[in-house]
Amino acid sequence: MTTPKQTTEPTPSVEALEAQERRLVLPRFTYDDAWALGSLLVEMARERQAPVAIDIHRAGQQLFHAALPGSTPDNDAWIARKRRVVERYGSASYLVGARHRAKGTTFEESSRLDPDTYAAHGGSFPLTVEGVGVIGAVTVSGLPQLADHRLVVEALERFLGERYGA
Repeated sequence: MTTPKQTTEPTPSVEALEAQERRLVLPRFTYDDAWALGSLLVEMARERQAPVAIDIHRAGQQLFHAALPGSTPDNDAWIARKRRVVERYGSASYLVGARHRAKGTTFEESSRLDPDTYAAHGGSFPLTVEGVGVIGAVTVSGLPQLADHRLVVEALERFLGERYGA
């Protein structure tokens, strides 16, 4: 019996994560865009048989939500906690956690925020509109935190390329 290969991609640096945010800026973000991005994430997750929940919020309104087989209500709680980090800091939840780790501490120790309300774990990424700023967040929960983050980033890259030729 063969065992699957383990791919150990390096953890991205704070600088690489910040570069992702600078690169993944949208010209606009409509209700139709939310549906298209959410649907793309569902398609990508299904192809990978990823047991995730997916959420898109804009200006405090939930525009998209899907729960795929294997996800649980706990994933929705994680989504809310990670999304609150994006809303508070204007940066990806994984990046916020990475900034704390780079300083030799943790988000939980340093932020003094309730860990039942905020989680600086990977999977929530800011929806940033050119000339406007952060208007919402796209969030995935159900995989290890770096995999959640990478799934969202890959979907945003594909979405920008397919929708806007970026």
